[in-house]
Amino acid sequence: MQQNVSPPRTSLASAFRRSRWRAGVAFWLIVVFMVAQVSWWLIFQRDYLEKATLATIAAWQHQASLAQQVLEVAPPASLAALRGRLAAEHPYLDFSQTPVRLQAGVLEEYQRQQKSYLRMFAYEAPFFVLVILLGIWLIAQSRRSDQELKRRQQNFLMAATHEFRTPISTMRLVLETIQYRELSREKQQEYLRRLELELKRLQDASERVLATARLEQGFMTRKAVHDLNTVVTEIVAEQRGALEAQGARLSVEFSGAPLPVDVDPAAFGIVLSNLLDNAVKYSPDGEKPVIVRLGQQLNEAFVSVEDRGSGIDPKEIPHIFDQFYRVGNELTRAARGLGLGLFLAQSITELMGGKVSCQPLEKGTRFTVSLPLEAASAPFAEQSRRPA
Repeated sequence: MQQNVSPPRTSLASAFRRSRWRAGVAFWLIVVFMVAQVSWWLIFQRDYLEKATLATIAAWQHQASLAQQVLEVAPPASLAALRGRLAAEHPYLDFSQTPVRLQAGVLEEYQRQQKSYLRMFAYEAPFFVLVILLGIWLIAQSRRSDQELKRRQQNFLMAATHEFRTPISTMRLVLETIQYRELSREKQQEYLRRLELELKRLQDASERVLATARLEQGFMTRKAVHDLNTVVTEIVAEQRGALEAQGARLSVEFSGAPLPVDVDPAAFGIVLSNLLDNAVKYSPDGEKPVIVRLGQQLNEAFVSVEDRGSGIDPKEIPHIFDQFYRVGNELTRAARGLGLGLFLAQSITELMGGKVSCQPLEKGTRFTVSLPLEAASAPFAEQSRRPA
């Protein structure tokens, strides 16, 4: 029986490359056509103006010759009246001289005016070409952005399928093992811990998708002034177990003084957990040192998350905070994820008035979240608990 063979996943990337190549060829064909067309138009206008100028001058000179002939055969009694009537009908001729000729300066003024027309065409033509090409370029950029978004969405769908299917498959396998095998107490606990980790992974993926949806619908944080040391302490305490289960060696360096910031602790938890997860995810197997530092710089409090992982190519940094963006090829990528973590981290931080920056290190990467410091009241300073 003949089987239907689905096209390889790389066909989408190949289609994007072919489409981009065709768009590039079409753009340059339009450029060449427009330049050739405008060049021919300028040459045509120049030749036309030159011919029109010569024809007009020849006509004026012919009219001067005819006027001279008429004056020569006119009766002396009517000569003055005839000369006045011809001067009114042909203001560009000088009837004060014999023979009749063009008035002084008329020829130079006419030639200057014709040259000004040619200069006007010469200025307008490149401007016209630039406007058309700019419009085409903007359309091409918009189309390229649409294609890039489609590519990222396709990557997101593949990553989401993997992120949701893998934990479910693992949990089903673990449950079947527990159900159909006689296991020791230690082994059962080990499998239960594995179930907990997979459930957390599934929960994290779901929360990222839901948080993105809330942002798209105008999600706003519930902010209040908190000590950033305390907020980070609670988040790290909640995340430490899962991170260390993945091999992370987490260390936190707190600030020596309270850091009052206007934040939503729950929303900031999404920011910091995404940065911590990113640090562990892109660190090599074995021990994965992750360093969290808190401090103050000028009028801002900061939290940095530093790893010793594979690092980020500086060329990728302008894009890593984009929605659905993931570094590398989706088909060969080993790291899990949906391409939403850094997008959420930046978006939520900006809602709280802060910013996120990325700094490549000699080995690893440092992400820094900066938030404006608030003026702390005396009761706040006294109640601020400095973590140990």
